Amino acid sequence: MAASKRIPVMEIFGPTVQGEGMVIGRKTMFVRTAGCDYSCSWCDSAFTWDGSGKDDIRMLTASEIVEQLKETGGAGFDHVTLSGGNPALLPQLGELIGLLHEEGMQVALETQGSRWQDWFPAVDELTLSPKPPSSGMKTDWSVLGDIIDRLRERAADFSLKVVVFDDADLAYAASVHSRYPDVPFYLQAGNGRLQETEPARMLPYLLERYEWLIDKAMRSEELKRVRVLPQLHTWVWGNKKGV
Repeated sequence: MAASKRIPVMEIFGPTVQGEGMVIGRKTMFVRTAGCDYSCSWCDSAFTWDGSGKDDIRMLTASEIVEQLKETGGAGFDHVTLSGGNPALLPQLGELIGLLHEEGMQVALETQGSRWQDWFPAVDELTLSPKPPSSGMKTDWSVLGDIIDRLRERAADFSLKVVVFDDADLAYAASVHSRYPDVPFYLQAGNGRLQETEPARMLPYLLERYEWLIDKAMRSEELKRVRVLPQLHTWVWGNKKGV
């Protein structure tokens, strides 16, 4: 297979529980790809784009990824999450999604909604997660709106999710929800302690942030049809990679 069809993979791991978004709690395998068009200030996977993880990148074909998923996860899974970085930068993921479906697997993927790919409607559970002010990034509303319109036209299963750290982020989340009130919408508490290595010290902090977000969401008149989530995997494993 031509090198242009290969996929830059940084991690293949699992099975574990999905910690975020519309598939929170789902037993899944993970394929983490390299590269992102954003550089969020609080990114918990900056190694996928800041150069620190470049030695971990393997250029794999779709078939090789499927084989490594089976070697790692055995027969105990039927769901795969494609993660990043931003996997929406990779047009070649369409082949992998097709092969996973042939194997009877469901596929989930999260992206910030900055780039369209023709394979989006093939994703079983697609999360668009535009980034709030605390990230330091700017949302291109025309691009995000175009992606949502295309997904609606194709009756794709997708949702919106916004990570919230502060009141400005909460106001941003409300603006996203008001633009697309018919799209399933998730709020998720942010993790501002990415350097903490001890899970036991993380949990009280994460619980406090989740309680803060619940309180804010319950008081909001704009945030009605929303679900308020923790970042589940950090409650169990803290900032550990590969879980």
